[in-house]
Amino acid sequence: MAERNFRQLLEVQWEQGKFLCVGLDSDYEKIPEAARQAGVGETILAFNRAIVDATKDIVCAYKPNSAFYESHGDEGWKALRATIQYINEAAPEVPVILDAKRADIGNTNNGYAASAFDHLHADAITVHPYFGSDALTSFFERTEKGIIILCRSSNPGSGEIQNLIVEGEPLYKVIARMVAGPWNTLGNCSVMVGATHSEDLAEVRKIVGDMPILIPGVGTQGGDLEKTVAAAKDSRGRGMIISVSRAVIFASDGADFAEKAREKVTVLHGAITKAL
Repeated sequence: MAERNFRQLLEVQWEQGKFLCVGLDSDYEKIPEAARQAGVGETILAFNRAIVDATKDIVCAYKPNSAFYESHGDEGWKALRATIQYINEAAPEVPVILDAKRADIGNTNNGYAASAFDHLHADAITVHPYFGSDALTSFFERTEKGIIILCRSSNPGSGEIQNLIVEGEPLYKVIARMVAGPWNTLGNCSVMVGATHSEDLAEVRKIVGDMPILIPGVGTQGGDLEKTVAAAKDSRGRGMIISVSRAVIFASDGADFAEKAREKVTVLHGAITKAL
């Protein structure tokens, strides 16, 4: 496979005014009957292909969450790899973010990095900061890949840890400063901040400058899209990867699921454009 560069792919999409990322959180139990195939893996892949075909000209990225694939064992892993391969073939200009939130000591992360980038062929991956920068070296060294560090998550209880005061400010701000500064020596870092915390998102943007920010939480989790855009856009009016998953891919449970997904993506894309 020819070498792909996450940031370059992203910049091309931003240049076209595309900031919406579709999360392929393809929960097998929720997949419509119209997409059902003989096996679990085949069903997930058929569903994902239909979603990609319906939305690939509007989105800036796709983000499969590994949990929805790992839970089905070998079939799930095969479906995940085949999904990424299909995106690479059907929409080669659209980057793929593996939402796996990996974290461990450096030696173990060698395996995680090899799995994500060499086997699955993802263009970016989400990781935890808790082990520190030395443990993340296996990811940082992949200069053509995107390393997206969890900073401020969208779940209701995130503040239990992320709002702890460290050296006079909330922990999530400390993490943002580390990612934007000493951790980003190779220029391939990004942060993840939930749309459910728009004021915190604005603070992180001030810290990280024009660094890309992955932003989950719009849609089912209730993040306000207009506030998100206002808080998240960088000095160029770009820098955003606004991720919506269930509200798009499960917009319908009927045979028109792909058509309804496209309609939802079109509405969200229009709303983002209007808010810029």
